[in-house]
Amino acid sequence: MNKILKISEQDNVGVALCNLKPGEPLKVSGKEVEVSGPINIKHKIALQDFSAGDIIIMYGVPVGEVVLPIGCGDALTTENIKHRAADYKYEGTTYNYNSPDITSLKNKTFMGYHRKDGQVGTANYWLFIPLVFCQNRNLKVLKEAFETELGYKQENPYKLQLRQMLSGDSDAAASSEVINEQVFKNVDGIKFLAHEGGCGGTRDDAQALVNLLAGYIKNPNVAGATVLSLGCQHAQMSLLEEALSELNPQKPVLYFEQQQFSSENEMLQEIVSKTYPELEKANRIERKPAGLDKLNIGLECGGSDGFSGITANPLIGYIADKITAAGGRAMLSEFPELCGVEQDLIDRCETKEMADKFINLMETYNTEAQMVGSGFDMNPSPGNIKDGLITDAIKSAGAATKAGRAPISGILDYTEYPVKSGLHLLCTPGNDVESTTGLAGSGANLILFSTGLGTPTGNPVCPVIKISSNSELPNKMLDIIDFDAGKLISEEASLESLSGELIDLIIEIASGNKETCAHKLGQDDFIPWKRGVSL
Repeated sequence: MNKILKISEQDNVGVALCNLKPGEPLKVSGKEVEVSGPINIKHKIALQDFSAGDIIIMYGVPVGEVVLPIGCGDALTTENIKHRAADYKYEGTTYNYNSPDITSLKNKTFMGYHRKDGQVGTANYWLFIPLVFCQNRNLKVLKEAFETELGYKQENPYKLQLRQMLSGDSDAAASSEVINEQVFKNVDGIKFLAHEGGCGGTRDDAQALVNLLAGYIKNPNVAGATVLSLGCQHAQMSLLEEALSELNPQKPVLYFEQQQFSSENEMLQEIVSKTYPELEKANRIERKPAGLDKLNIGLECGGSDGFSGITANPLIGYIADKITAAGGRAMLSEFPELCGVEQDLIDRCETKEMADKFINLMETYNTEAQMVGSGFDMNPSPGNIKDGLITDAIKSAGAATKAGRAPISGILDYTEYPVKSGLHLLCTPGNDVESTTGLAGSGANLILFSTGLGTPTGNPVCPVIKISSNSELPNKMLDIIDFDAGKLISEEASLESLSGELIDLIIEIASGNKETCAHKLGQDDFIPWKRGVSL
């Protein structure tokens, strides 16, 4: 096994693939390098001598600037380098791209729910949506009723644990609560999108929330929705109706406004009586074969480590290239984690208008963050830094590999919905839940999520497949990882063979034959993004 990896020929640093000891001799690209001090796995080692002001290159792009002299064989740290990203501009260059061989995908299909607008869902959910936080209590009451009586409520093992502790009897009976059998076999779940918005913020916040909720109703994994409103809030029902008219989801949407009812009880009873028949209709929809061109995969990372950019993310990028080559869609989110690779993405945009839109979104976002004392350079978390991602540009260069190498077919602002196939860039923050929330709101019917440190993040309507960047994590956190991309290092598996295994898993999950770990844990994470301060 190699002990060090030089990602690109232009790079002047390498990645430690194992713990390196002082005095250990290494050979990289024909050059002898001696380790000068202990370097932890996943961290970066200098492949030359550096002086203050020199530029660190990884993935073939600038990722840092030297602030203290670094000797060949030394470790890169937050003390001796700082964030540095390359300048960028639209140059109108021709982008040459060799599409991957997708012969093996020609006859592959998944079993999905076909919608009237041509989309195909990997699941079939009914939504309960509040337009304002004032309806969250009503949402909670409805959640208890629908989940319990229709068989969607999961048994809580901690009730039994507490009962045994209270009684002092380890054989104490389990909860007397009866878990009903699922009534609607073709309705995968009823989801309740509680949130803290809709009023009290800016009108722009309310409009963004309404657009996001409209995107969730439009999502191919959704059969229809019940909408709850108070009546006087910023996020008016009329705004949602306007947003839906533009998206044209062609699904049943039921509206209830509390200030139009004489009592809360009257409204809740009417919600139950009118939603139940729609659930019966949704249950008549059955899974049917669909080609991989009907997949719209979100590309996400969270809890990243020093291996994310050399295993899980490139694997996801390879899958994205194959899915888009087959006629499907892929969406790369997390704009703060594209800092430093802008030029490559600009060069891949199909038109100048797309490139200009991307530049404007990036610069506006970064400027707003700087105005509140932050900026893209502050994106890496303590966990990222501890595991070798010590500048935002290092993190970004690895994160961007999730986009593969396909041309960019569209640039989407937050809550925008793609209108054609291919690779899209979607403006979201790097925050895991805010970003996955945005991906589902822009129509992702499945999300590929890489992680090196581990995170249980999920989504109410979209399966989230967790892909580990290292082979230790699946054994360490048994219940959150669906696929091990660390085999690219630990077993020296090929990208092609692992991509075949991952595509087979995607098809199984998209067909409803297998649950993701996040789904088993009940991770229905939903956080709308309030622009300006979240990275």
